[in-house]
Amino acid sequence: MDLKGKTILITGGGSGIGLEAAKQLLEHGAKVIITGRNQSKLEAAKKTYPGLIAIKSDVSKAEDAKALYEEIKRLGGIDILYNNAGVGVPPFNLGIANDKHVDGAIYEMEVNYFGVIRLNNLFMDMLKSREEAAIINTTSILSIVPSILEATYSASKVALAFYTKSLRTHLQITGSHVRVFELLPPLVDTDMVADRKDKKITPEQLVKRLISGLKNNQDTIRVGDAQTIYLLNRIVPRIAYSLINSSKDYHLVK
Repeated sequence: MDLKGKTILITGGGSGIGLEAAKQLLEHGAKVIITGRNQSKLEAAKKTYPGLIAIKSDVSKAEDAKALYEEIKRLGGIDILYNNAGVGVPPFNLGIANDKHVDGAIYEMEVNYFGVIRLNNLFMDMLKSREEAAIINTTSILSIVPSILEATYSASKVALAFYTKSLRTHLQITGSHVRVFELLPPLVDTDMVADRKDKKITPEQLVKRLISGLKNNQDTIRVGDAQTIYLLNRIVPRIAYSLINSSKDYHLVK
């Protein structure tokens, strides 16, 4: 896939992986639109990279998604939808009756799963109208093997992984030229996991690998430890599970 000249929408683009992706995609000659819930982060991103277009939008809200679509349509549309936005809510008291835990799980599903489907459905016809178009869904190393620290987060990413594979096949069967990429990051050094002491890669490393995968039309892009865990899980799943769940931070689960 040629990224030069493409218009790309990145959700959750105000910081972390999304902002790094915006930076690198601009360098590859793409036109980049970012969205996010935090207006101050969007403004800071725009100040750092004046070439960006920034639109405040919350992927968990249907009305925001529809307004975003109308604004993008007014701007001329997109060629690539990069579903990067994601949230994780620590599942404290897992297995014990707790309404807060249920609320957190619902929020994760709204952002990590339903929000992606909602945007894909809204933008599908627009993408199909383009000569070369793509959807990028960000799953996780935890869609391969679950983490007891992030049980409901893992579940949301498994749901997205299955949906992504099914969507890709459906589009292929119907003859659509819209490509569907799945990005599986390992633990990435972002604010969401700032308190974790496990091995992490930088957003820069992740995005470089993503861009390489896009250019080579690699449907499933497993980065770093995600590839290692994938292979181990096929051969010795018990070891893969123990590696994912060997964190020194598990004392946080109460």
